[in-house]
Formats: sequence, structure tokens, C-alpha cells
Amino acid sequence: MAIATVAKPNAATAQPDALFAGDQLNFDERPLVAIWEVTQACDLSCFHCRACAQPLRDLRELTTAEGKRLIDDIAELKVPIFVLTGGDPLKRHDIYELVEHAAQKGVRPSLTPSATPLLTRAALARLKSCGLARLAVSLDGATPELHDAFRGVPGSWSRTLEAVRWAREVGLPVQINTTVSARNRGNLEEIAALLEQFDIVLWSVFFLVPTGRGQQADLITAEEAEEVFAQLYAISKRVRFHIKTTEGQHYRRFLLQQKIREASGDVEGSRRGRVPQRAGVNDGKGFIFISHMGDVYPSGFLPLLAGSVRHSSLADIYRNSPLLQALRDTDCLKGKCSVCEYRNVCGGSRARAFAVTRDPFASDPLCAYVPPLLAQSI
Repeated sequence: MAIATVAKPNAATAQPDALFAGDQLNFDERPLVAIWEVTQACDLSCFHCRACAQPLRDLRELTTAEGKRLIDDIAELKVPIFVLTGGDPLKRHDIYELVEHAAQKGVRPSLTPSATPLLTRAALARLKSCGLARLAVSLDGATPELHDAFRGVPGSWSRTLEAVRWAREVGLPVQINTTVSARNRGNLEEIAALLEQFDIVLWSVFFLVPTGRGQQADLITAEEAEEVFAQLYAISKRVRFHIKTTEGQHYRRFLLQQKIREASGDVEGSRRGRVPQRAGVNDGKGFIFISHMGDVYPSGFLPLLAGSVRHSSLADIYRNSPLLQALRDTDCLKGKCSVCEYRNVCGGSRARAFAVTRDPFASDPLCAYVPPLLAQSI
């Protein structure tokens, strides 16, 4: 049984999945995070886009009525974090109605719009009045040249920073999402310094999964990931905003090792410290993704179908899908993940394992850690 204790973190010790104050969550019963891809339509051409977004909306998208039924399911499940994503959610004319319906149902909706001319101060003010709880925008470089090369459209960097300012003007909390790849790994300190100039609540650092337009050539190495973890940890000690990782589940292992090391002053002791057994969020384990057509996946980066909300309730799919049940069972893990003492709190990226090996239970190729049980057998 996967149970997580969720508590509000401080900036220096933030756990990647601890984003709100709440009670214990049983991940076998309900997710911490539900993300609905309301559309795949978008006017950007991001090199790493999971959705392979296109300019026009798909006629097979969930209708407004179907979307409201999905939101009702989210409310009934009492999912703490609900995100409307895309594509670009602002390509849907009913997005304001959907946000308002979520707010009326007691759900706190967040939105991840694209930095295009659709993203205006008036749009943000209207979303705020409809009940939007948080705005999340992407920033992948500290300079226009680097960020706009990521996004495929000149001017995206400037509009992103404008949107951050507008959001704060209308009273919307802001989250910044950054994708780490071989293209910008050396720019993270500069991005953090830029973010310190703004009043944001969270920096979500996403570790690339080579799916959609994302390419394996853009992946950083496992050793480079450890260097990024060290950077993020150092940054977290000085900034006011929280830092979390997405598809970087092994950052939790890194944080625990740092705490043990700092408490004992023993580098080797960081390998022998007691590992908490609180379950960490992973693909299909405390996390669920609903596509624009209502198909349900463990995450937007793990394209293995678990069901459809057009045929079953989200609660039924999440709780009873054999795929999701297996993903929540750490006994199904293979390779070094299967013998790792951090397998419950971390578990590795199931999406990245699948993208690289075609096996969702294989070891995460971006993890450099060698578990003691494996080291003893080498």
C-alpha cells in the first residue's frame, strides 16, 4: 500500500512531491496530482514537446460537458493538485468555463498556458476571477536566445516574463517550469538568478524524457544529473521559492543523502542512514494524466494506456487498472531499482525507463547511484 505523508516544505528541504499542506495520502486510492491535457493545439514548436503540438484543435477532444464530468470525478476523488495543460489551454474557448466549474466544485485548478499572443493580462485577470489558483509558465533559459531556441518562436522569452509580471499584478501565484537538457544544463545558475528577481512560489525542474519531439541526444548523463542535483540543492538554500523536480525522482534520494551527511558529517554514512519509507510520487503512483481525448495514462510521458474517462470513472481507472497497480508495486521494479533502498521513496522515472528501454519497470538510465546490495555483488 503506497501511503505518503504530505507536509508543506521549506525552501531548503523541499521534497519534490510535497507541494501542499494535507493529510496522509494512500496512493492506491487517489492521486496527489491529476493533469488534464485539455488540447494538443499550440502555436509554439518546442523541441522537446511531449504532445507534438499542432496549430489546430483535434475534433476528438473532450467536449465541455465531458470536461466538466471529468472535473466532477477529480472533485469526488479529492485530488489536491489539478492542472489544466496542453498544448496551450488558451486555445480552448471554454477554458474559463472549465476553470470556473473546477473552482465551484472545490478543486484548486492550475493552468500551464503557452507564451503566445493569447496570453494577455486581460486573460490572466479573467482566469483569476474564474477561480484559477496558480499559473505555471515555462522558462528554459536566462536569455532570449536560449529560451526562444527551445520554444521555436522568437519573443517567447519576453512574453513569458511579461506573463509573470501580469500574474503577480492580478494576484495569481506563479510557478516556473524549466526543462533540463544538454542544451541548457550549464545555464541553471543564471536561470535561478533571474527567477530571484520575481515573486514566484515554485521552480519545477523537469528532467527530459525522450518522447514526442524529445530526443535521446538531448538527454544529460546520469553523472550530469547528480551535478544538477547538487546545484539545485545549493540554490534551494538561498532562494525564497520552493524547488521540486519532475521526472527526477532520484533527487529525493539525493536530498536524503545530503541530510544524513550533514547531520553526521560522515560521507560514507550517507549510504547507511535509515531511509524513510514514505511513498514518493511517480508515474501512475500518486500521479495521473488524462489526454485531450480522455485517455488515461500513468503520466504524459509514459504512453501506456490505462483506460478512458469516456468509458469509466477516473477513480475506477486509477484504482483498478492492472498497469497502474503494477506501477505502484515496487516489487515489479527491475535492475538496480529493484534492490535499491530508496525504491519506495524514489523508484526512478518509469517514463524515462520506458522511453529508453521499452520496459516501464527497468532501471532509470539517468540515475548514477549504485545500491549497496548491487555493489556487494559486483
